[in-house]
Amino acid sequence: QVHLVESGGGLVQPGGSLRLSCAASGRPLRSYAMGWFRQTPGKEREFLAGISWSGNDAYYEDSVKDRFTISRDNGQNTVFLQMNILKPEDTAVYYCAANEWQVPQPGLRLDMDSWGKGTLVTVSS
Repeated sequence: QVHLVESGGGLVQPGGSLRLSCAASGRPLRSYAMGWFRQTPGKEREFLAGISWSGNDAYYEDSVKDRFTISRDNGQNTVFLQMNILKPEDTAVYYCAANEWQVPQPGLRLDMDSWGKGTLVTVSS
């Protein structure tokens, strides 16, 4: 099973940018489709973006598709989430997750094979 560790979270002002990273170990990242999710207290975990094994296909939740970009570098076993024009409502714990058989997509309830422990993003002035 792949082990995932997120990094890159922190405090950013509204309108700013952050780039999250998700480093994989234990199994090659290329074996997995990947996704980014987020969660705030009292709410369900929310899908944000998914990317295919090669990186050729990406899918986004409507609320972030014009601001967030998912990408991957299989050679570095790392997945990224570039987040631009951040808003206070983007404040959450952000998680990456892996699925060996399906690409996470909007509206698709999918059991992910592995999850990272998350990284906190706070958008505030």
